[in-house]
Amino acid sequence: MKRLGNQKGMGLVEVLIAVIIFGAIAVSLFIALNVSHRTTFSVNRQTTAESLTRAEMEYIKSCDYDDVNNPPQYGDPNSRIPPEHSGYFMTLTAVPIDPVTHEALPPGEDMGIQKVTVEVYHDNELVVTTEGYKVKR
Repeated sequence: MKRLGNQKGMGLVEVLIAVIIFGAIAVSLFIALNVSHRTTFSVNRQTTAESLTRAEMEYIKSCDYDDVNNPPQYGDPNSRIPPEHSGYFMTLTAVPIDPVTHEALPPGEDMGIQKVTVEVYHDNELVVTTEGYKVKR
């Protein structure tokens, strides 16, 4: 295409190249924002689950030692989840163990130590499991 005199401007090819470059940059930015959003969600979910499991373990440690029930009962852990953490639920397992072998004891036996396991789920997916021990003092 022949330009007349002093006319300046861009041709069709230059405009298409600019649009393609702009589109590639926009797609890259969208992908980066999407990955960032998913990562933030995952980190928040993990942090919340770890906070819930730590709080539950502290609660169990503050309770009196249960050597009456087998398995030991420390209440429903889900009743202790704050309302702002809807979508999360916990399971709690306490098992009397042998202090030397760390093996579970037969029903009815208790040697003063229990292995406590707390599992935290979010939207029916296991997020974190924490194990600790409760000792009769």
